[in-house]
Amino acid sequence: MSDTIDIYSDRGQLLESNVNIKDLAPTRNKAIQKIIMDTKRSVAVNLGAIEKSLATGAMGGARKMILGRSLNYNLVENHAAIVDAVKKLVQVDEGDGTVVKALAGGKQILVQVPEARLRYAADSTVSMTVTAASFTQAILDLYNTDMYDGMVVKGACWGSYPQTVGMTGSPIKAIIDIPANNEGLGYSLRNITSNHVAAITRRNAMNAAALSSIFEQTGIFEMGGAVGDFERHQLLGLAYQGLNGNNMVYDMVKENGKNGTIGTVIESTVGRAIEDGVISVDKVGASGYKFYKANDVAKWNAYAAAGTLAATLVNAGASRAAQDVAATMLYFNDILEKETGLAGTDYGKLQGASVGFSFFSHSIYGGGGPGIFNGNHVVTRHSRGFAMPCVAAACALDAGTQMFTIESTSQIIGDVFGTIDEFREPIKAVAGAL
Repeated sequence: MSDTIDIYSDRGQLLESNVNIKDLAPTRNKAIQKIIMDTKRSVAVNLGAIEKSLATGAMGGARKMILGRSLNYNLVENHAAIVDAVKKLVQVDEGDGTVVKALAGGKQILVQVPEARLRYAADSTVSMTVTAASFTQAILDLYNTDMYDGMVVKGACWGSYPQTVGMTGSPIKAIIDIPANNEGLGYSLRNITSNHVAAITRRNAMNAAALSSIFEQTGIFEMGGAVGDFERHQLLGLAYQGLNGNNMVYDMVKENGKNGTIGTVIESTVGRAIEDGVISVDKVGASGYKFYKANDVAKWNAYAAAGTLAATLVNAGASRAAQDVAATMLYFNDILEKETGLAGTDYGKLQGASVGFSFFSHSIYGGGGPGIFNGNHVVTRHSRGFAMPCVAAACALDAGTQMFTIESTSQIIGDVFGTIDEFREPIKAVAGAL
């Protein structure tokens, strides 16, 4: 595998030249490995919410309150002592990489458990359980809470667990959902909502697409979908769609951003594929219609994936609404197939996922919006990592039109995890690790 690309930033600036796509694999790239490890070991704690929960007796999720049970603990004011106590409980050895960091004046806490705790665990939920237990213990000790009020502190930290498996109502949040909610083997990293990704990258659409692509494609590696010839197929998609390989996404958005449509982005995609020798005319019909052939099938897929993202950025960028991402993914690839006679992104799977996505996100079903979807959903999981980067980018561009806004679903996730450079600017991080 000797394919090479140049990686450009979200601003169209060259970051790294002649990159072998094998060096972008999660098995090799140190930045991607750090992103994945930090995803598994990092937890956001809303200390202000724990304090409010104790004061009001409201805990365990919506519309749940224990009347007459309240503890007026000044947790935020006393956050420094809590941080010190929690760190001693979380860390295994001195200097083992444990992070317990106060943010927003102590209202929010970033916890990163040491890798030693992940090595003995079967999955990443250890970061949530250890953090919840540590905050419970620290609060009990610092405020000399007796056995009768201890359960209140536990409820404020753990939510309604174990009555609900997913710690419903807990102010302690991880990026990854619990394994019990996975659709199948290897889906954990694909079980991250688009709103979370957009929030973490501070609504930068191309970085949102990059972070989503890293999660999605690493998930494909985990589930065995990038073995043998499929590895090149997936890595080319990561390179061109996720990491702005050869500045393709940026160039096409710049070319079509002012007056372009889905159709003009298709023209740009096909034109670039012809110019680069990725596709060529196979035969011409009696009507003059040109049937194309792919000289490099995997690279054509990568170009189509990059074009789909560019069309999303143009369309959602014009409307400032995330809802059009499903239709953009669907009809970009539908028209692309008719224009070339070749398969669209992911050999039609992206187009198929987009049909169901339209129905589930805002059609007559109307159950939610793009921001609460992830690659683990029964609809979007069928695309092998090429749908969700577009969805995350569209959510980043949304100006508040979603039923479930980023602020309502992902505020603390964005505030806390957005402080980590590799999460916030993944393109720059990946290029810097080469």
